[in-house]
Amino acid sequence: MMEMKVLLLLGFALWFRTSRAASSSSCNLPPAQWCSSLDSAAQCGVLKQCLESDFLRSRQTADKVQVALYYESLCPGCRGFLVEMLFPTWVLLNEIMSVTLVPYGNAQEKPDGPKYTYECQHGQPECLGNMIETCVMNMTNMAFPIIFCMESSADVIGSAESCLKLYAPALGIDKLMSCVKGDQGNQLMHQNAVATGALKPPHQYVPWVTINGEHTEDLQDKAMSSLFTLVCSLYKGPKPVVCGGTQRRHYRSYCRNE
Repeated sequence: MMEMKVLLLLGFALWFRTSRAASSSSCNLPPAQWCSSLDSAAQCGVLKQCLESDFLRSRQTADKVQVALYYESLCPGCRGFLVEMLFPTWVLLNEIMSVTLVPYGNAQEKPDGPKYTYECQHGQPECLGNMIETCVMNMTNMAFPIIFCMESSADVIGSAESCLKLYAPALGIDKLMSCVKGDQGNQLMHQNAVATGALKPPHQYVPWVTINGEHTEDLQDKAMSSLFTLVCSLYKGPKPVVCGGTQRRHYRSYCRNE
């Protein structure tokens, strides 16, 4: 438990240090452009981080470890894993790790003319949460921190607007909800349904983790116990300095597909 708290604190410190540096300066660029030039990096107060990132990329001789999470927005086990394990690990290891989020889980899809309707394990609020997070991923490169913000809140759906204002104020809740309620969101959720249905082996519960496109019970157990250690061990290039430590937290909370 103590080691997991250390991982969380490290992740939050690194993430918010960068965010606060940008917000306290004269930076008026979106995060994706902070490292586009030395001038923009200096203006946004992240010159050191950008230089370190460029250095790490120049040393990269291997593909990133691909971590995919198939989950439900209101599943307690999914929320715990995403908030306390996946996001902090990504903050620390994003140079050697990529993350794919697929919010669908144990939902059921039914054709309704040219569209689809959905029934979710935790009711219609979860369907709405899944749709909001799906649209967020399609509309901003700040999707992961927004989803982390939502999933770490007491009210996942009610926090969507405030999380959006914090990380992607230019997007706006009205534009987001037009995706959620429209054809775009419906088709995006259909893609989630197809991707989840294509899993081999088929998922039996969520959170369901794949590593480099593969799921085994051994990989699942290792991801739940210490995703940080797993990613560090699997990366085939030069290890980042941060991989010198290990953090552990056992997760055994699932929303089973029944």
